[in-house]
Amino acid sequence: MLQELPVMSTEATPAEARWSPEYVRISFASALALRFRSGRFARDFPFGGINLLLNYEDGCKSDCGYCGLARSRPGEYQDKSFIRVEWPIVATDELVERVVRYEERMTRLCISMVTHKRSYPDTLDISRRITARTSVPLSVLVAPPTLNIERLAALAEAGVDMIGFGLDAVTEEVFRRHRSEVPRGGGLKWDQYWRMIHAAREVFGPWKVNCHTLVGIGETDRDLVQIFGYLKERQIFAYLFCFNPEPDSRMGTSPKSPLRRWRRVQLVKWLIDERDLSLEALEYDDADNIARLHAPHDLVTTAVESGYPFITNGCPSTAGDLGCSRPYGSYRPSEPMRDYPFKPLPGDVRQIWGELCPDELLIQA
Repeated sequence: MLQELPVMSTEATPAEARWSPEYVRISFASALALRFRSGRFARDFPFGGINLLLNYEDGCKSDCGYCGLARSRPGEYQDKSFIRVEWPIVATDELVERVVRYEERMTRLCISMVTHKRSYPDTLDISRRITARTSVPLSVLVAPPTLNIERLAALAEAGVDMIGFGLDAVTEEVFRRHRSEVPRGGGLKWDQYWRMIHAAREVFGPWKVNCHTLVGIGETDRDLVQIFGYLKERQIFAYLFCFNPEPDSRMGTSPKSPLRRWRRVQLVKWLIDERDLSLEALEYDDADNIARLHAPHDLVTTAVESGYPFITNGCPSTAGDLGCSRPYGSYRPSEPMRDYPFKPLPGDVRQIWGELCPDELLIQA
């Protein structure tokens, strides 16, 4: 979907010297929006959700099995991709200047931390630089091992609007397999993540905390549905992501979830979140994946035809609509769109209906 034009180079400082907080990586889509790079998307849509990633010489200290930044993934850290897209390095102050210049187009900023001893103070520093110059809402995707409740409160005081957690694995067993029991130590802890999630809910309040949930790393649909219900009860957003294998990572040869499964999880999550679908409305097969949905046909039809269940999950803009759309993070440009960074068009909806296999799924409530 991405058509790249010639690069606009802004990299006067040698790569080996460009570390946070003075430099950050930004997603390629963000580089386009801020005119650090030239290019366009094949399907035109407004984009203003800017994603930042902290950058260090020795990289992230975690070693998650599916992550492009994992320590055990071969290659130099500076050459590694993240969610399979390029992340150019830019000067932090120049980034802020560009955000101010194009502020009317901006919908959300998000700083992604990594597990590193400098991550918290640098995130606080960068957050203050941003909020001092612009009113564009700011999120932080945090690294829980670097935090405590006092540090969360300091981020809120610095003007951070929302806090995100890359939980990814929705059960402790899956979390331990991919994020704790790693070859060279430095494993993450399930309990620590949940302590920080609940602490962030206390500090930031209702609907100001989100958890990323990843489909396709060993969980079942029943596991996903249970976490959707748990988070909704606590007024915490669940954001849905699709596993997208990073070449040469420990899960680099693992398959994505089938489109039928992915579409059904998207639909069910939206119905739970937006239409209060009961968790009891679902039947599961022997593998605990969604087999039947007991719901009014009109309810499901209206939901699918709206296209909303299949739009990228992300933090909102000031106006309340989608602020962070992460275009093309879940699939390659040559593949079917897994989540849409815009409202699906009628042709997209027809394709989605086919991917859902509704005749097998729906039972009239």
